[in-house]
Amino acid sequence: MQSIETNRKALLSRLAELDSRLHKIEAELDEPHSKDWDEAAIETEGDEVLEHLGQSGQEEIARIRAALQRMRDGSYGDCVRCGERISAERLNVLPETPFCKDCAAAI
Repeated sequence: MQSIETNRKALLSRLAELDSRLHKIEAELDEPHSKDWDEAAIETEGDEVLEHLGQSGQEEIARIRAALQRMRDGSYGDCVRCGERISAERLNVLPETPFCKDCAAAI
């Protein structure tokens, strides 16, 4: 069983990883497009993929920040929906989860 401190370190590490990845995505999206029609179409498709990855990364960052806030306020490990304790096994796999397995399955 991992401790809250271990989960906190894992969340902070993931947050740093996501921040780095999002900066790379932003830099890639800022690159000028080719003037060639076929290449520009491929680049546009690539931009759409990058934008989706950026959005999912931002959503994960929000979940991580919320988990870190729950750690600070002492409610980490309590399901935000039903108030029951989230199993240590679940938190070890998904340290940012705000839900117990029952509430997660119901959503």
